[in-house]
Amino acid sequence: MPPLQSPLPTASNGQRLRVLFAGICALILTVGLARFAYTPMLPIMRREAGLTDLAAGWLATFNYAGYITGALLAAAVGSLRQKFVMYRIGLVLAVATTAALGLTDNVAAWAVLRFLSGLSSTAGLLLASGLALNWLIRNGHRPELGLHFTGLGLGIVVSGLAVGAMMNHLNWAQQWMGLGLLGLVFFVPAWFWLPAPAKPVALGAGAARTHAAAPPSRRWMALLVAVYFCAGFGYVISATFIVAILVKLPLLASLGGWVWVIVGLAAAPSSFVWDRLARRLGDIQALLLAFGLEVVSIVLPAMTADVSLNLLGAVLYGGTFVGIVSLTLTLIGRSFPDNPAKAMAGLTLSYGVAQIVAPAMAGAMAAHTGSYRGALFITAAVMLAGMGLLGVMLRDAARQAPAR
Repeated sequence: MPPLQSPLPTASNGQRLRVLFAGICALILTVGLARFAYTPMLPIMRREAGLTDLAAGWLATFNYAGYITGALLAAAVGSLRQKFVMYRIGLVLAVATTAALGLTDNVAAWAVLRFLSGLSSTAGLLLASGLALNWLIRNGHRPELGLHFTGLGLGIVVSGLAVGAMMNHLNWAQQWMGLGLLGLVFFVPAWFWLPAPAKPVALGAGAARTHAAAPPSRRWMALLVAVYFCAGFGYVISATFIVAILVKLPLLASLGGWVWVIVGLAAAPSSFVWDRLARRLGDIQALLLAFGLEVVSIVLPAMTADVSLNLLGAVLYGGTFVGIVSLTLTLIGRSFPDNPAKAMAGLTLSYGVAQIVAPAMAGAMAAHTGSYRGALFITAAVMLAGMGLLGVMLRDAARQAPAR
């Protein structure tokens, strides 16, 4: 599907960068801190707060449940103005729930807070991205979100470095409150620099609408939903278990947190790179390449104990999963330019379902076999199935091209 672009630019490049920076800050706050900081904080909470393995798993489940709930709410709300209000509520929740984790040691309270933090993550991942894409389309800029999604990788880096800087000076509770205070740094630009959406009449029945592409077919949507489920399966297995897998290697036993930072450093520029590749290759072709490289990142730790190859796998994972999210959400958002956040939210439900199903499968297999190898091979197979579905989409597009 060709990129959608308004014929009448109405905003400067400086305004564009400010809007995208607001989205980056929203992602660092709502995903990097409110959601991903739990990964490097987990061993600290086990050691200092008495968090059990069972409770740790349930807290992760509650966080994913909150994320899916947020996606459902975003999909149910049609008004961009209402989505903007939800976006700002999510920013507040992200700061409050992150800091509040340090105010109690009650597991039930932690579960509620992790649910709410998962809910808040949709503010950056879905609402901010949809609002930013809508702004880009309405103001004549290229409808790409590569810069926006650098916030995912930067969020991983920020959370990992923040925990690493505090762990030898503050206890677990003080670290959570410190992460909440750090979140305020990103809250301010995320709140003030993402503008409220224009009134629906702004697009009207004029020239901008005449350039909009026809809505995609149900078959196209069904295929993309299935592809994104496969992507969510591949994402969550590595995101959940990559540190646990690599710290079993003797040379990396004490460097698990830094592995997470390496993933973030690889992820930060990746969405921008994938945007450029999509321009050259096409969206579906770029997704195929990203899926293939992520398959390699998944099978490497299952096939070898070589440290350098496993670190390569971590880099490949960081360099692909954000690109897959960015390319897929941009593709669906361009297909529904009037309300991209709603379309993104509906698509993301399949991604969220995979995030609940896959870790349960991997955990059960690891408990039975004592290894993650089987789960990694199954995950690779699911990703290969996603590549097959992308191939079907390419074939369908080639068949439809002569008619267009």
